[in-house]
Amino acid sequence: MINYSEFLNPKIVDVKPSGIRKFFSIAEEMDNVISLGVGEPDFLTPWHVRQTAIYNLEQGKTRYTANAGLAALRDEISKFYSKKYHVNYNPKDEIMVTVGGSEGIDMCIRSLICPGDEVLVVEPSFVCYKPIVEMCGGISIPIETKEENNFKLTAKEISDAVTDKTKLLILPYPNNPTGAVMREDDLIAIAKVIEEKNLFVLSDEIYSELTYGDMPHCSIASIEGMKERCIVVNGFSKTYSMTGWRLGYALGPADIIKQMTKLHQYAIMSAPTTSQYAAIEALKHGDSDIEKMRDDYDMRRRYTVNAFREIGLDCFEPEGAFYLFPCIKSTGLQSEEFCEKLIMSKRVAVVPGNAFGDSGEGYIRVSYCYSIENIKEAVRRIGEFVKELGAENGN
Repeated sequence: MINYSEFLNPKIVDVKPSGIRKFFSIAEEMDNVISLGVGEPDFLTPWHVRQTAIYNLEQGKTRYTANAGLAALRDEISKFYSKKYHVNYNPKDEIMVTVGGSEGIDMCIRSLICPGDEVLVVEPSFVCYKPIVEMCGGISIPIETKEENNFKLTAKEISDAVTDKTKLLILPYPNNPTGAVMREDDLIAIAKVIEEKNLFVLSDEIYSELTYGDMPHCSIASIEGMKERCIVVNGFSKTYSMTGWRLGYALGPADIIKQMTKLHQYAIMSAPTTSQYAAIEALKHGDSDIEKMRDDYDMRRRYTVNAFREIGLDCFEPEGAFYLFPCIKSTGLQSEEFCEKLIMSKRVAVVPGNAFGDSGEGYIRVSYCYSIENIKEAVRRIGEFVKELGAENGN
């Protein structure tokens, strides 16, 4: 019998599997389950984007592209960030195309972090940051954001967490799982500390176009002094409902993009060619698609927030992304216990808040990127579940 532990990298073995996928897997094996657990848009990729991909396939455009991505796509990404967020990137050496935003995050962290370096990770936040840091031999330092501060990161929280080993701050806004956003004034305040402490920033802006209200997304790279100390990661999965196309991009200083591209060159080669041609079409002619989807999500957001409040669960009102982060402390259950009992008794799958860091304990993440019919039925079942818990506790 081979002892495989002798061959495996202990840093990989020690990393826990994603808490999101656990409940998704359970839901797949059960009947009549409504899953509000995975952050995948329920819209089809817009037809004109799919049609462009089909046409380019028919034309035989199936060869490798440049490692950094098609020049035409990098040009369009540059125009997009200039038009939308007022930041100018040179498409020749300040932009690289990646296999999803996730690869951009991985390439950035691996290019910057050495063993022993400390990385400030805003929590609650997406599940991949901490494991990638640890697989690089870095040390993940969580900064707990609080509901009373609208889950925003404050300058003091950064300053208090910095040591002489701190190299990188990971800034994930609009935030998954809370739906919090950082406005321009918030970013100006933390930019002063970032400069003072000589930090570099990884800004995950994958939900940038899913920002609600009258104020659009503000990229930290647009704040004075931040572009030169920031890698911005974004992509097409959420904005254009292109999750399976696996396409993202990273923007930043040429010296760092050069090293990220070299790592990408050896690990990946290039992003999918057909996806890149489709993405050019999305950027050129997809603004109306974004607006339509965002308006629909906004309707679902307002409905779901009110529905959770009506069943007696406190619920922060998200300003971005497509998640709610209801507080379930009033039920007396821990997050995982709540989610396990809910799926077994009511066939509704949501994600425990502690999957996004210890500070997420006492919350659950609910995705509203599903049909309004599914959302209504899921909330009805959750309401029944909460009522039954109250009866058990004598409330």
